[in-house]
Amino acid sequence: MTEILTVAEMRSSDAAAIAAGTPGRELMRRAGEGVFRAGRWQAPVAVVCGTGNNAGDGYVLALLLKQAGIACEILLQEERFTDDGRYWFDRCLEAGIPVRMWPEIRSMTEYASIADCIFGTGFHGEAAGEAARMIRLMNESGAYVVSADINSGLNGDSGMAVNAVRSDLTVSIGSWKPGHFLNMAKDLMKQKTDIDIGIPPLGRGMYLTEADDVAALFPPRKNFSHKGAYGYIALIGGSFRYSGAIRMAAMANAAMRAGAGVVRLCAPRGLCERMMPDILEATLFPLSEKDGDMTFRTEEFREAVRGTRTAAFGMGAGMTAETEKAVSFLLESYEGTLILDADGLNALAALGTGRLKRAAGQVILTPHIGEFSRLSGKTADEIFSAPVSLAEEFAAEHGVTLLLKGPGTIITDGRETWIADRGTPGMATAGSGDVLSGILAAMVALHPQEPVRAAAGAAWINGRAGEMAAERTGEVSMTARNTIENIAEAIAGLIR
Repeated sequence: MTEILTVAEMRSSDAAAIAAGTPGRELMRRAGEGVFRAGRWQAPVAVVCGTGNNAGDGYVLALLLKQAGIACEILLQEERFTDDGRYWFDRCLEAGIPVRMWPEIRSMTEYASIADCIFGTGFHGEAAGEAARMIRLMNESGAYVVSADINSGLNGDSGMAVNAVRSDLTVSIGSWKPGHFLNMAKDLMKQKTDIDIGIPPLGRGMYLTEADDVAALFPPRKNFSHKGAYGYIALIGGSFRYSGAIRMAAMANAAMRAGAGVVRLCAPRGLCERMMPDILEATLFPLSEKDGDMTFRTEEFREAVRGTRTAAFGMGAGMTAETEKAVSFLLESYEGTLILDADGLNALAALGTGRLKRAAGQVILTPHIGEFSRLSGKTADEIFSAPVSLAEEFAAEHGVTLLLKGPGTIITDGRETWIADRGTPGMATAGSGDVLSGILAAMVALHPQEPVRAAAGAAWINGRAGEMAAERTGEVSMTARNTIENIAEAIAGLIR
C-alpha cells in the first residue's frame, strides 16, 4: 500500500517536514541526489532549470554529475532563484559548472542526456513562451530525458497537459501524485519511480493499487468449503444487437476465473438459446424478450437475483424503457451489491441519480468519462481537469463506490480512494469494460464488506491481464477475449 498525495498535500507535507527540523536546503539535496542515482546519465548532460525549487533539485544534480566526472552544463531560464535554490546554484558556480541562458539555446541535439527541472508538481495551466520552446527542444533532441518530480507542463493532480516533456524516466520526489498515473501520464512517461527523501506524508486516504494489495484479496482457500462460500453472482444484460457484451462477462467465464463460486447468466431467452452450447460452468436464466431486447418482469428479476451476493447489470442491455424499469427495480429491491455498467449507467442517468441514496443495497458504478459526464452533469473537460476530486465528491454525495475508468482508474467511496495503474492502450477495444464487470462481480462477491478494495483489485487484475495479452498478441491486434484468456494467469501470479 503506497500513499498518493495531491499537490496541496505534498506541499503541506514538505512544509511540515521543514517545521519539524529538516531544512529545505537538505530536502533539496536529497531530491537532487535521488534523481542522480535514479538516472542512467551519459555525457554531455543538460540540466534545464526554471526558477522554483524544482530548479534547485537540478543544481544539486549538476554538482553530483560534476563530482562523478560526467560533463554537464546548466541551461538557466533567468537569474531568479528561491533562497535554497540560490545556495546550490552558487555551489555550482564555485565548482565551475558552465551556465547558459535559454535564449542562447537553438537546439539540444548535442546532449546525450537531459534533466528536466523547469516546473514541479505545482505547475498548472499551459506552458507558454520560452518554457514551451524549451520543452519542444527537449522532445526533439533524441536525448535520454529524466524529469525531476513530474514532467514539466504536466498537471500534478489531473495528469493533463497542453505542452509537456516526454521523459524516458520520471523521478517522483517524496510521494506519488495523481498526475503520475491519470489521463496523459502514461503517454508522457516511459518509466517512473518514486524516491523517499524523508518527508512524512500528510494525506487523507489515497493509495496506489499494487500487487501485494491485490494478493491479500486471495487468502488460501480452505479444504472445508464449497462453492457457496465464494459467492453466487448474477450477470444480467445482453440484447440482439449487443450479444457480445454479456458473453464477454459470462460465456468466457471472466467472473469465474476471478474466483466466483457460481455465475448465473441472465439474458433474453433467444440469446440464451444461442449461447447454450458455449456455456459450461455458468448457469443460464432466460429472461422475457421482445424483438431481441429483454422485457422487464418483476418476478423474473426477483428470481434471477435470489440468493446472490452480487448482481451486475447493463452489459449490452440496450437503452430502452425496459432497461430503466430493471434499474429501478434493482435499486429499490436488491439487497446485495449492485454493479451498474454500460446501459445500466445510461438508464440511471435518465432516471436521475437521486435514486442512489435510497438504494436497498450497496451500489458500485463503473463509468468511463462519457458515462460519468451524463451521471454527474459535468463536461468531459471538467472531469479531465479534476478527476479525483469530482469522483470523490460524487461518490460521497450519492453513497456509492465509483470506479471511474481511464488510463489510470480511480476507485473511491468518497472517503477512501485508490488508483489502479495497470492496463494498455490495446484495451481500448470493444468488450474490455464487460470483462471488468465480470471480474468485479466476482471480487465483490468474495469481499462484500470491502467494495472499494475489491473494486481496486478487479481493476488491477483486468489491467494486468490486458498487459499480458498485449505482450503476447500486440496492442493493435489484441481483443477483449485475449484479456479474458490471461485472467487466470494474472491471478495465479499474485497467489504465487
